Amino acid sequence: MLVIAGQGNPGPTYAKNRHNIGFMAVDEIARRWNFPAARSRFDAHVSEGEIPTPDGPVRTLLIKPKGYYNESGRSVGQALKFFKLDPASLVLFYDEIDLAPGRFRMKTGGGAAGNNGVRSVTASVGPDFRRARLGTGHPGDKALVHGYVLSDFHKAEMKWVEPLLQACADALPLLAAGEDEKYQTEVMRLAPAEKVDPRKQARGD
Repeated sequence: MLVIAGQGNPGPTYAKNRHNIGFMAVDEIARRWNFPAARSRFDAHVSEGEIPTPDGPVRTLLIKPKGYYNESGRSVGQALKFFKLDPASLVLFYDEIDLAPGRFRMKTGGGAAGNNGVRSVTASVGPDFRRARLGTGHPGDKALVHGYVLSDFHKAEMKWVEPLLQACADALPLLAAGEDEKYQTEVMRLAPAEKVDPRKQARGD
């Protein structure tokens, strides 16, 4: 079984924030692969379906925690414990300010790099889960990060956000097959990142 979790904050106030791109990715995956409507379980919104692979369909659980970003490990940990899964069964989609806007990288294990949501998941399941890192860029000054990640994507940014989310969903059979490196390559082939100055996008230029 594959567990795909997104990170974000609950409610309409945060829905279009940069911090919520992980939730956006899960929503696009659910749409693309016709997952049923989400239901409440594990203190999260969850939906279960299948992703096709060459070796047959992979049972997949999508998770959007109901708690806030920095508490997301609680829901993810409950799900893995219930299904008796190891951390390698988990793929966490989240925003990565240390990647340029539109870039995408897969990684397994490692530290939290200052991301409190990742730190929460690590505290619940250990560090050896798979990370799908969606680049949103850095505002250029550490003091601006909090406001930057909790502000909405500007309309102009959607020209790379939407293709990136669609690529993450379209290429998903590779991820479900455990081909993380090929998945990363295919996502970036389908949605090549444009050169964007994050300082300008933070100002809405």
